[in-house]
Amino acid sequence: MSDFDRIWTDAHLCTMQGDGLGVIEDGAVAAKDGRIAWVGRRADLPGTAAQTTRCDGAWILPGLVDCHTHLVFAGDRAREFEMRLEGASYEAIAKAGGGILSTVRATREASEDALVAAALPRLDALLAEGVTTVEVKSGYGLDLETEARMLRAARQVGAARDVSLVTSCLAAHAIPPEYAGRRAEYARHVAQHIIPAIAAEGLADAVDAFTDSAIGFTPEETAWVFDAAQRASLPVKLHADQLRDDAGAALAARHGALSADHIEYASADGIAAMARAGTVGVLLPGAYYFIRETHLPDIAAMRASGLRIALATDLNPGSSPALSLLLMLNLGCTLFRLTVAEALRGVTVNAAAALGLADRGTLAPGQRCDLALYAISRPAELCYWIGRNPCLGRVVAGA
Repeated sequence: MSDFDRIWTDAHLCTMQGDGLGVIEDGAVAAKDGRIAWVGRRADLPGTAAQTTRCDGAWILPGLVDCHTHLVFAGDRAREFEMRLEGASYEAIAKAGGGILSTVRATREASEDALVAAALPRLDALLAEGVTTVEVKSGYGLDLETEARMLRAARQVGAARDVSLVTSCLAAHAIPPEYAGRRAEYARHVAQHIIPAIAAEGLADAVDAFTDSAIGFTPEETAWVFDAAQRASLPVKLHADQLRDDAGAALAARHGALSADHIEYASADGIAAMARAGTVGVLLPGAYYFIRETHLPDIAAMRASGLRIALATDLNPGSSPALSLLLMLNLGCTLFRLTVAEALRGVTVNAAAALGLADRGTLAPGQRCDLALYAISRPAELCYWIGRNPCLGRVVAGA
């Protein structure tokens, strides 16, 4: 009998073990029962397999993880984009029916099948680049019926493709039109009704919220939502400090959040609190670029505190219509001056941690055998090229 189910050999490996890339040149990976059974130099390979794949010098990374997307929605905001370029103000766009509530209207009107059909091509674009795990948020329903429909659609999308898909309930994303002027009342509704119902149906793997003193929810209102998540035994995540310092990073840390995302305006104290709490900082350079933000996240404070940094697409119709995680690698390096190792760890081991998934993100025995294979000469090429997709293929759970 063979020792392993599959072996990939004649490859260079980025194992992501240790603090860097964990490179093994001329290496091999062996899998059994969907998990990595052995990783090392090809010369040290200890057994045989029923199936062996020669990789001809390709590089193998852990399957990429896109840990922050709004993949499921209806419609688009291309006309709004066009209006902004023609000089229209945010107020004028809102009066013309634009803004997030336009996506809410379109999503409320869409059937579950329509949401699935729209989301699948977006997911396919991510998978083509080597993504094997994707997080999908709700947040464009803002009522129980549509939030649940979005999350069911996300589950369907995951079942239709060879991918590991996790869901987050983001009902506390914005104030729906029927609650205009009653933000606190809506936050209580999310905490008391939407989250318990979503949890009872098993539709969400986590709860997310958007804390912002001007257009989102206050820290107190966010705490109500997080307390409801805790009662439902769901971990929490937070859209934090994107447009101003609302002490969102510290709030996420106090609640033991898996991640705080955006964090362009997070203070050094907030970043240090996140690091102490084990909360991952998720940078979203697509949104930073698309809305023409100029306030850089405090990368120096993140490095000094030892904060784990992740990168994600923030795929959404309003502020980051981004279908490429590889592009985020380039933007993270170019805009935020991340190193190649920081960027690549940000879409593998640290992105997995942002989702609470300790079983992936590295090439190590016992991990899920999720692999991404690339025709590159060195790992930096994944961060260097703009518009090139060198992915040769993916392996999900050893298959």
